[in-house]
Amino acid sequence: MSTDAGSWDTHPLTADRFDDFADVVNKNRRTTHCWCTTHRLSPKEIDAYGGREEAMRALAASAQPPGVLTYVDDVPVGWCNIGPRASITRLNSSKLITPVDDTPVWSIVCTIVRTGYRRRGVTRALIDGAVAYAASRGAPAVEVYPVDPPGRMDLTMAFVGVKPMFDAAGFEVVGTTRAVAGGLPRLVMRKVV
Repeated sequence: MSTDAGSWDTHPLTADRFDDFADVVNKNRRTTHCWCTTHRLSPKEIDAYGGREEAMRALAASAQPPGVLTYVDDVPVGWCNIGPRASITRLNSSKLITPVDDTPVWSIVCTIVRTGYRRRGVTRALIDGAVAYAASRGAPAVEVYPVDPPGRMDLTMAFVGVKPMFDAAGFEVVGTTRAVAGGLPRLVMRKVV
């Protein structure tokens, strides 16, 4: 995809792209940072790998990449944690975000745009790339669990996404959850691919 911002490319996170991933989600390589492992692995599993960074490195080297990276002109600018809902441990066992039906959806857990690249269209390119990736791997639909804030949202909870960004990407509300983020209820939105 090409835009005024440059040329967009989205690729699965593999071992050879790990440093690009780290540059987007944890440029300073803080060990206490999330590293996007908390939804996929239990604390015990993370400890068994030797920590969050090592756990994510192992996931990136696995047969099922844990998400996708979006690049603009070869610079990594966005991360999307996406995969089959059944493989996202915390989501799959959630009592607050339960399945709407039996469709074997893929789920987007979070999206992150690299500092310095916000408000440039990265999120839309990232979501479109993640959906295309899921479709290429046989996903029948992709779900997200955003909030619908009345105005700007606290950025610490913005990783779950906001309804308007998924509306723009063709997702539709198909249900509600008992979960909240930033004090706001989370929706279930889906896009059939």
